[in-house]
Amino acid sequence: MQLFDVYPLNDITIVKAKGSYVWDQEGQQYLDLYGGHAVISIGHTHPHYVQRITDQLNKIGFYSNSVHIGLQTELADKLGKVSGRPDYQLFLCNSGAEANENAMKLASFHNGRKKVVAFTKSFHGRTSLAVAVTDNPAIVAPVNQTDNVIFLPFNDEEALEACFLKQGDQISSVIIEGIQGVGGINEASASFLQKISSLCKTHNSVFIADSVQCGYGRSGKFFSHDHAGVDADIYTMAKGMGNGFPVAGIMIAPHLKAKHGMLGTTFGGNYLACAAALAVLEVIEAEKLIANAASTGHYLMEALKKLPLVKNVRGKGLMIGFDVPESLKDLRKNLLFQQHVFTGEAKPNVIRLLPSLALRKKDADEFLEAIEEEIGQVSGALKPVN
Repeated sequence: MQLFDVYPLNDITIVKAKGSYVWDQEGQQYLDLYGGHAVISIGHTHPHYVQRITDQLNKIGFYSNSVHIGLQTELADKLGKVSGRPDYQLFLCNSGAEANENAMKLASFHNGRKKVVAFTKSFHGRTSLAVAVTDNPAIVAPVNQTDNVIFLPFNDEEALEACFLKQGDQISSVIIEGIQGVGGINEASASFLQKISSLCKTHNSVFIADSVQCGYGRSGKFFSHDHAGVDADIYTMAKGMGNGFPVAGIMIAPHLKAKHGMLGTTFGGNYLACAAALAVLEVIEAEKLIANAASTGHYLMEALKKLPLVKNVRGKGLMIGFDVPESLKDLRKNLLFQQHVFTGEAKPNVIRLLPSLALRKKDADEFLEAIEEEIGQVSGALKPVN
């Protein structure tokens, strides 16, 4: 049997990882500024993380949600503390798409409505409703298409107000990434997020903060939406939540009430997932990784702004994007195969950086030296980083 060919693959096989580095089967070391698509939050194979999961596996790995699982309560308490929202409620699932799917479903249960507002260049996942609110027709199958989704321009307050004025009594929820990842590292403005919050309160709609990629400390605050000083009704989480172990969840404001049977999951909140998620929060707290994301991210962004040919450096914390000209269209490939640095991209010529929140300044400097060399080969004008 062959694998179903849906991913374009780099001809690299990773066999070992530690901190911000990975190694292939030939022993070649790579600096990882991609983090497996923003998944690696505390660094590869962090010893506390490995020990937490190993100890749990030696006790029990799985039982269903038909019994009390104390680790779920422990995780909810810890998450409430670290996120600064102890009065919220937690539903656990397995992936970012599931989290967004359950968030929109819960919102619809809450107000009995069907319409969902989403935005241009959004990405919310690949399950049925999650992909329907994703602004990429190429990945929306006919069976996923629905008239219940309203796409509006990102950061356009007038369009948002006009939509609510016309259809406010039909809008169940508004879903928005605080910083769009797949869309190219596009930051929602503070005033736009504040406008969403205000309109949702006025019209009894549910504000869903998709924090799957931009949450869990990556932006220098626990949720990137926190930079706007707003509280969403539901926060969706995944990726960095488990540092590579499949775990996801939604944090739910107190006014949204639960009833038996409205949401459910087989694997969500299992013992190993909770152990992984607890380890991540414990390391984030003990090693002050949210502050490190803010400071190291600022250092990286300021250095990138000084480089020739690098344009429109943007983002928050360690979620960084920048544009390069057509002359550097092969930059990501060259960084990987010539400089041995993993980065991400977005079309047409955007480089995305999504490293571990534990990225050190010396790791950042290694990347800056690599990108300087690649740019220098094109521009002939190397510029030192101060």
